[in-house]
Amino acid sequence: MRVLVALSGGVDSSVAALLLHEEGRELVGLTMKNWCYGADEGAGRSCCSLASIEAARDVARSLDIPHYVVDFERPFESHVIRPFVSDYLAGRTPNPCVECNARVRFPGLQERARAFGCERFATGHYARVDFTGRVPRFRRALDRDKDQSYVLWAVPPSARSNLLLPIGEHTKDEVRGLAADRGLTTAGRPESQEICFVPDGDYGTYLERRTEGARNAALEPGEIVTRDGRRVGTHLGVARYTIGQRRGLGVALGERVFVVAVDVARNRVVVGTSEDLHRSEAELRDVIWPSNGEDPSSLEVDVQLRSRHPAAPATVSRVGPDRARVEFRTPQRAITPGQSAVFYEEDIVIGGGIVFDGEGGEAATLPGAEG
Repeated sequence: MRVLVALSGGVDSSVAALLLHEEGRELVGLTMKNWCYGADEGAGRSCCSLASIEAARDVARSLDIPHYVVDFERPFESHVIRPFVSDYLAGRTPNPCVECNARVRFPGLQERARAFGCERFATGHYARVDFTGRVPRFRRALDRDKDQSYVLWAVPPSARSNLLLPIGEHTKDEVRGLAADRGLTTAGRPESQEICFVPDGDYGTYLERRTEGARNAALEPGEIVTRDGRRVGTHLGVARYTIGQRRGLGVALGERVFVVAVDVARNRVVVGTSEDLHRSEAELRDVIWPSNGEDPSSLEVDVQLRSRHPAAPATVSRVGPDRARVEFRTPQRAITPGQSAVFYEEDIVIGGGIVFDGEGGEAATLPGAEG
């Protein structure tokens, strides 16, 4: 079987290629160039840096497989970076990995696999694919601490049918051990911790650069207030803050305070206690419902709100064609507009949506594919 394997230059994609190679697959390596790297490489931490491309090339050379670098900068700019900037300026906290996987990475790899005459394509994600249902569905990885099924919920079924996820059955320690045993140069490479196009994690500076110095209200200073409207400080621009944030507020109230709301309309950051962060309900947009032949009006599922947040039992009720309301059995901390709410039945992803603030929620609409 001829397989296109995505090589990011990290240890996970390297071992995905290694495992397929040792199974006797005929491989073609492909690295996606998603953005213009510029002078700041983030010390090579980014999965898309020039150093990572060189590392991917080294792995392909060691496995004796062809390697190509393909420019995906235009779709990445359109479907990932622009919505990311738009969401942050609107006071939301998006997950660009969800957008990238759904709109750029997986559809792009599938298309290139066909172009290279490959029957399948593979990535180094920590997840598994379940082919037993009407459509392929993602399952959690064996290594729950590294599970990435959360960021795959919106990948269209058409891009799952020919997908291989070789490391989904392995732990991170096993993956690094395999890389070291086989002498892969990526065995000791550090993991990418930040968004690939903001490798230093400084979102505020990135947003300023993207707005090209133009005045934007979301980047202008304003009031930090308590829930009852009492001014307690000055913020540096609402786009620099997210719900649940504690550090960098410069506010001393005799107890720990957190961002509990971002009010873009009035250019305010609202702070409160940890208890103020907890809510039991959330509205969702761009909802993908289970593709099991039924049209449910509600679901009893576990819902996960962040990539490292434990899933919690909830009822998801349909309130429109692509809208839903989530009601958790117990209050959840820091439910944040822009983030994904992913539906699980045991370890299987059956759908999801994006937390909706009721204002401007169409900024980053995902493909309307059933999951």
